Amino acid sequence: MNIRFFQVDAFTNKPFSGNPAGVCLSEAPLADETMLAVAAENNLSETAFLVKQADGYSLRWFTPRVEIALCGHATLASAHVLWSNGLEPRDTPLRFHTVRSGLLTATAREELIELDFPARTYEPVVLPTALRQLFQDNYSNTVYSHDRYIVELPSAGAVAAFEPDFQLLASYPVVITAPGDSDSPYDFVSRYFAAPLGVNEDPVTGSAHCCLAPYWADKLGKTSFSAYQASARGGELKVELHGERVLLRGEAVTVISGTFHVNQQ
Repeated sequence: MNIRFFQVDAFTNKPFSGNPAGVCLSEAPLADETMLAVAAENNLSETAFLVKQADGYSLRWFTPRVEIALCGHATLASAHVLWSNGLEPRDTPLRFHTVRSGLLTATAREELIELDFPARTYEPVVLPTALRQLFQDNYSNTVYSHDRYIVELPSAGAVAAFEPDFQLLASYPVVITAPGDSDSPYDFVSRYFAAPLGVNEDPVTGSAHCCLAPYWADKLGKTSFSAYQASARGGELKVELHGERVLLRGEAVTVISGTFHVNQQ
């Protein structure tokens, strides 16, 4: 079996920045073990697997270790692949059917791709002992949103300078965040660590911003944001909160294309 493959840098318009995602196109559904093996072979934070169906595409995402419930950058990469390779008309929104996150859509907005994702609520929480040890007293607020902790640090500089201890983070997906500096174009900045999923630090994370949008809407009293994920590669997102949905906007660029040759049992 031949599987078309693309590697796309998402939430950026420059190659070798943003967040690299794998995108695999197959004519029929693949076995779970095949998708996991391909994702492990790619060794990217996420690989998306698409199969055409009557009303859009089925979509699943895998890290090198596990299947995950929601991935923004690999969905953005998928839309980019379908449009840039002429597989779907750019003037028609794309419909992605997922088992764990329902229907997701992608719409072309001039040079940007807009994703319509579920918003994630949050609640105040006391950090586990390992995370209290990691952050000491250098944080101002902590909440839990869906499947990850959000830890607010004192400043954008503190987010950029944070040095993770992956032994302490081994059992906890954690987003660190802070408001943007007064002279910055960004409303807030963040970083995301997902060691339990096999991704020590994700470069740019759409799903994290589904959690951050409600959090910063309550903090800042607004619903439209410019956001920056301050990883080593870095990435920019436009984020809007619309009730129970979050709109994420960004660009993408293809850096690799090819074919996986798979003997599926």
